[in-house]
Amino acid sequence: MSKVYEPYVVKLAHHLCEAVNQGEGVSPVISEYPALTVKEAYDIQLYNVNAQLAEGKSIVGKKIGLTSKAMQESLGVDEPDYGHLLEDMVITKDQPVIYSDQVLQPRVEGELAFILKEDLVGPNVTVEDVLAATESIVAAIEIVDSRVKDWQITLRDTVADNGSSAFYILGDNHFAPADLDRIGVKMQLWKNGELINEGDGSAVLGDPAYCVAWLANKLYEFDITLKKGEVILAGALSAAIPAVIGDEFEVKFTEGLGDVKIKFEER
Repeated sequence: MSKVYEPYVVKLAHHLCEAVNQGEGVSPVISEYPALTVKEAYDIQLYNVNAQLAEGKSIVGKKIGLTSKAMQESLGVDEPDYGHLLEDMVITKDQPVIYSDQVLQPRVEGELAFILKEDLVGPNVTVEDVLAATESIVAAIEIVDSRVKDWQITLRDTVADNGSSAFYILGDNHFAPADLDRIGVKMQLWKNGELINEGDGSAVLGDPAYCVAWLANKLYEFDITLKKGEVILAGALSAAIPAVIGDEFEVKFTEGLGDVKIKFEER
């Protein structure tokens, strides 16, 4: 039996969709409904995800956000959040372009992605469980975007907005977990040929695999499991960098993971 959502949840879900329909950000959901809880914000997320599934789209993975202590402190929270990745969020390396009509106010992040070879079912999933269930780890760029005007978000706003998900692109070099120093791996983020920031695997709560374990256990609260074949974006290794049309980004990883590029163009 499908979940019945509260009328205000449905209204707020439609409110966020208006940003896409209008091509510009909308007011924060908490300004529309200040009493909204984090649990209800996840209901808004799931309502809009289910609407896309009803249109024939499919889920290809999940993303984890707020994995740095600095970001958690800025929003006054003590745990990450998550969003769903759908098939139309995938950017391929043969066409690594984001067009102006696809985004509102994009930002670029470099991170590690885990590709699962087994389901991960919470609760009580450990780092060891994650590594055993992982087929490979690969470099990735995530393009985050907010349907909330000027990124004026709280935790509840970004959760409702599917974790501010937009697009992602994976690198070519896949490593089995045992063959990669996922914590020590270093990343540089370049914008238009200039080094903007750097990070390493420890930036995401000490261990990217810990973040994936957190996600599997968090999803248990919503009767959701991580599935074999899904891509899990484990969190940004450095700050998200705003992008405008004409920008080109590259992330460069050590440990043989290689680089990933994306550019922003007019349609």
